[in-house]
Amino acid sequence: MIRHCVFVRFRDDVPAAERTAIHADLEALRSLIDGMGKVHFSVNVSPEPFARGCTHGFTVDFRGAAARDAYLVDEAHRRAGARLVAALEGGTDGLMVFDLELTQM
Repeated sequence: MIRHCVFVRFRDDVPAAERTAIHADLEALRSLIDGMGKVHFSVNVSPEPFARGCTHGFTVDFRGAAARDAYLVDEAHRRAGARLVAALEGGTDGLMVFDLELTQM
């Protein structure tokens, strides 16, 4: 399983309604991408001072690398990603993506 982790810095002028709409766009991809699990969104609640300015994040679990790779090239994902990047401080500078490979225990 692949856990796709995305951490972002939204611009201060991006209203909560736009953040919610971006989240909805990403969640809607589940109906298009076989092997894509639920999208989990949250503000950063860590008390540690290591967020490097990231204020929000989301994770998506994929059945495997093939499902994650299908997501990455999907046109609807590209549109949702472009909408997200447009709402971030510095565009892609306000974005960090990290994929973890999880093994069953």
